[in-house]
Amino acid sequence: MLNKYTCLEKLAALRKEEVVVTCMGSAKPWEKLSDTALDFASVDSAMGHAADFALGLAIAKPDRRIITINGDGSMLMCLGTFVTLAQRPCENYTMIIIENGTYEVTGNQKLPGVGKMDFEAIARGSGIENVVTVETEEEFEEHLPWVFTETGPAVFIWKVEPGDEGVPSFEMSIADRAARLKKALAK
Repeated sequence: MLNKYTCLEKLAALRKEEVVVTCMGSAKPWEKLSDTALDFASVDSAMGHAADFALGLAIAKPDRRIITINGDGSMLMCLGTFVTLAQRPCENYTMIIIENGTYEVTGNQKLPGVGKMDFEAIARGSGIENVVTVETEEEFEEHLPWVFTETGPAVFIWKVEPGDEGVPSFEMSIADRAARLKKALAK
């Protein structure tokens, strides 16, 4: 299994001008690596909707790569997003699913279907062609550039060790984060 923090560090090192939308267990670690106007922590709303929000950005800004870093718990709550991505494909959209088998920010409760459910199979079954699951460092290194270059919608699933983030909180309000992103995208 991969280490979430190492994966995020490597992603941040390659990131340039892409918009990155994070949620729940990835939001605080990502903020430590990157807190720019092109970063949006979507943690103040219902779980699972960061991916939908990012898809809206991808539709509105087809000239810019949009990356969502989504948790498996959030993804499980909005599986219909896969069908929406397949029906409204955006070449500039990449979704990363951090799969650790838990609802990390609420106390690491085990997700329903752990060990039986397969996000890659669900994504492909929904009509998304560009999907890859990685579990080893070698697979991760091989596929990491794909996050930035693969024709979307692209889904990149990281099988990681469970973490212990706790409920994320931010000094900047969601309204201020949204205004900052809107201003950056207006350029």
